Amino acid sequence: MGAAYNRGGARNYLIEVDFIWHGAGQGAGPWVGLMPQSDGAALVVAYGHKAVLKHGRRTMDLGLKGLRAVVSGGTKGIGLAVAELLADEGADVAICARDGASVDRTTAELRSRGVTAFGQALDVADGAGLKSWIDGAAGAMGGIDIVVANVSALAIDNNEDSWHQGFEVDLMHSVRMVDAAMPWLEKSTAGAIVTVSSVSGREIDFAAGPYGTFKAALLHYTQGLANQLAGNGIRANSVSPGNTYFDGGVWQQIEQNNPEFYVQALSLNPTGRMAKPEEIARAVVFLASPAASFIMGTNLVVDGALTKGVQL
Repeated sequence: MGAAYNRGGARNYLIEVDFIWHGAGQGAGPWVGLMPQSDGAALVVAYGHKAVLKHGRRTMDLGLKGLRAVVSGGTKGIGLAVAELLADEGADVAICARDGASVDRTTAELRSRGVTAFGQALDVADGAGLKSWIDGAAGAMGGIDIVVANVSALAIDNNEDSWHQGFEVDLMHSVRMVDAAMPWLEKSTAGAIVTVSSVSGREIDFAAGPYGTFKAALLHYTQGLANQLAGNGIRANSVSPGNTYFDGGVWQQIEQNNPEFYVQALSLNPTGRMAKPEEIARAVVFLASPAASFIMGTNLVVDGALTKGVQL
């Protein structure tokens, strides 16, 4: 396996090739590579540092290698999928969650992917604990470029305790996380914020109480950040997932404890299934990456056409 880079002109892309044959010349002498394609092999001819793609495709580089990301709730579900994908793209990652054993296990697994990883057990509703984690992450990674506010209290019940939980966890943990990371984001050349909202924040459904209300507030907050921070080179966007199923997640619990409601909810998905965490994570990681450099203030709905409203 080899790699060829086109560094000529305005184009800059990576081509992965198999079977490299070196030419007779030295230094800049040509070599030829074979890049497998679904419809046959593509021929790549290179002279020194300049590669010419004769037949084949370009690959997108998200530009995340060497960047530093903090992801709240990074030990399961969407948060874990985001942390893993960031690490696979070469970004250093810091995570937090309430269970210390899960944090330690996930942090070790992220390090095994060849990146710096930092983890801390905490309740994100604890503002002081959240700031301590952000400061520790910045110290361990040498700074922060990306903030992913992912944790939700999943407060569905319409009572005062649920309203309090939704405010402190869904909304205020995101605000405090961004505020704590801002000194490093301001120094970054690739500063990005992604908040994880929900389709319940833009459409009235069974979670229209505190959960839907604070997810809607999170969209408004993030849109405001985008407008306020764009001039400083810091981007802010949201991702609104639809129903997302994973082991230990809320929809698995509903499937086991309230199967009738689970079947009803599943039937609303035109695809006949719920999302996988990695499908949501791909949207989050793209928006967090320099590849999305001119995307600001967007709410990317990833729901398999679950919602019917038109997003203008």
